[in-house]
Amino acid sequence: MSQNPLTIQKDCAVGISYVLTNTEGEELDRADKSSPLHYLHGVGQIIPGLEKALEDLKLGDKKTVTIAPKEGYGEINPSLRMTFSKDNFPKETEVKPGMKFFAESEGQRIMLTVMVVRDTEVDVDGNHPLSGQTLKFEVEVTHLREATKEELAHGHIHGPGGHHH
Repeated sequence: MSQNPLTIQKDCAVGISYVLTNTEGEELDRADKSSPLHYLHGVGQIIPGLEKALEDLKLGDKKTVTIAPKEGYGEINPSLRMTFSKDNFPKETEVKPGMKFFAESEGQRIMLTVMVVRDTEVDVDGNHPLSGQTLKFEVEVTHLREATKEELAHGHIHGPGGHHH
């Protein structure tokens, strides 16, 4: 990885600013240059389609990327849409649409979002809110360096934008 100038490759510490929109042009998320998203490239910390699209970019490069659901947050899984009895929720909690909570499913923790609340039942959705959507990222590479041995061992970057120990 001693190319000069450095390009985004596996085991690089990368910072990106971006604006994320859906196919209708509605803004879904952003990370400005003042607080970019930092990640370790090549280890699955960002969605696969975006990670592939950023490969070989250099510091300062800008790119617009459109990502299909299968390379983003996946297709909608109908089996993750469920209806529970209100009795399954804590009595002291007023359950409302949009609330999020964790549940165990086949040994994995999944986040469920309350969609509809009826008299005795609650409809929830365990799909990621962006699953099933085509995503458009306007990205700029704001930081780029080789990851340290410690960062590689820990599986994430340290320092600005990363974890602190």
